[in-house]
Amino acid sequence: MERTVAVALKDGIDADIVSVLVQTACKFDSRVYLKEGMRRVNMKSIMGMMNMVVPKGREVTVIAEGDDESAAVEAVENLLAG
Repeated sequence: MERTVAVALKDGIDADIVSVLVQTACKFDSRVYLKEGMRRVNMKSIMGMMNMVVPKGREVTVIAEGDDESAAVEAVENLLAG
């Protein structure tokens, strides 16, 4: 399952929110990825996510694969919505 969302966080995706996003992704059994342009990172990887700096207003795609993929995508989407 995947869903494209606009990043609505005041500072976009920066170092401050990365740990929250990683912790959220780790709550799910599904594989969870964040894609922006040609970059796709595993959202459960703090190192991968630290390289994913995305400004407010830019669109990203949340991708989840597994039994709880819908819940995973929804949780990440809610965080990105601010």
